[in-house]
Formats: sequence, C-alpha cells, structure tokens
Amino acid sequence: MDDRDPRLSRPTLGVLTTLLGSPRDELSGAEIGKEANIGAGTLYPVLARLEKAGWLTSRWETEDPHALGRPRRRYYRVTPLGATKAKAALRQFEPAIRRLAWES
Repeated sequence: MDDRDPRLSRPTLGVLTTLLGSPRDELSGAEIGKEANIGAGTLYPVLARLEKAGWLTSRWETEDPHALGRPRRRYYRVTPLGATKAKAALRQFEPAIRRLAWES
C-alpha cells in the first residue's frame, strides 16, 4: 500500500468485503451499510475516502425517486484498481481474521 491508499479500518474492510462478496456489480449505500452493519455516520465518510482514492466509483440512480416513493439512491462499484488493492489488503489481514474467528 502507498501513502494515498485509504486507512483500512474495520468499517473500511467491512465495506470492501461487502462489495467484493456481492453477486451484483454495484450496491446502494443503504445496502452496503445494512450488509456490513455500519451506520450512516461512519459509512458515507468511508465510501467518500474509497472513492477519492480511486477504489470505488459511484452513480446516482436514474429512476425518479418521487415515483418510487423513496429517497434517491447512490450506487457504488469497486474499480479494477480497488479490487486489486482490496484483495491484497484482505490477504494481508487474513491470518489475524482467522485467529479471531478461532478464538470466538
């Protein structure tokens, strides 16, 4: 990892694991937060940092939220750079994660 890479906190790893493990290409912020069990106050700064680092891209949905009766959603997708960097980071943490799982 270089100095421009985002800090790999527990919430950041949760976001990356959720996106990489999803069968869909992109997920809304709300879906990521629910799956990773991360509150909005933590989630959206993490998503912004990952997007700024080039690990994610995002887009606003094209459907009319008023017609759907809900707020507009923003969808996030892992970039090729993000996938490479995230997988390398997760491999680095894998032994520690296994130890924690074993001790639980």
